[in-house]
Amino acid sequence: QVQLVESGGGLVQAGGSLRLSCAASGSIFSINTMGWYRQAPGKQRELVATINRVNVPNYANSAKGRFTISSDNAKNTVYLQMNNLKPEDTAVYFCNLNARRTPSSTSRYDYWGQGTQVTVSS
Repeated sequence: QVQLVESGGGLVQAGGSLRLSCAASGSIFSINTMGWYRQAPGKQRELVATINRVNVPNYANSAKGRFTISSDNAKNTVYLQMNNLKPEDTAVYFCNLNARRTPSSTSRYDYWGQGTQVTVSS
C-alpha cells in the first residue's frame, strides 16, 4: 500500500542543478530513513544520500559538497538538491523509504520508487 513518487529528473548540462522530490504515501509506520540511490547503466545501485527523522544526513563521497538532502516529515517527502552536476552523475535515481511494515514490526523494510532519470551532458 506504500507508494513513493519521484519527480524532478531531467536533462542538464555539466555544472547545472536539479532538485529531486519524493513523496511517500500509504500505510507507513516508524520511518527510519528516507533517501536516494542511483543506478547507472552497467553498474550496481549505489547510495547517494539518506536522512533520518531528526534530520541527520548521510552522503556518499561522490555527493559530498555538491548534493544536499532534506526532508519534510509532515509530508513524508524527501528532496535532493543536486548542484555542480557531472556527466558521471547520469543515472536513474530511486527514492528509498526504510520503515516498519506494521506498527509491531521489530525490523524495517525498504520501499522503492519507480525511479527518475537524470542525464548530465558535457
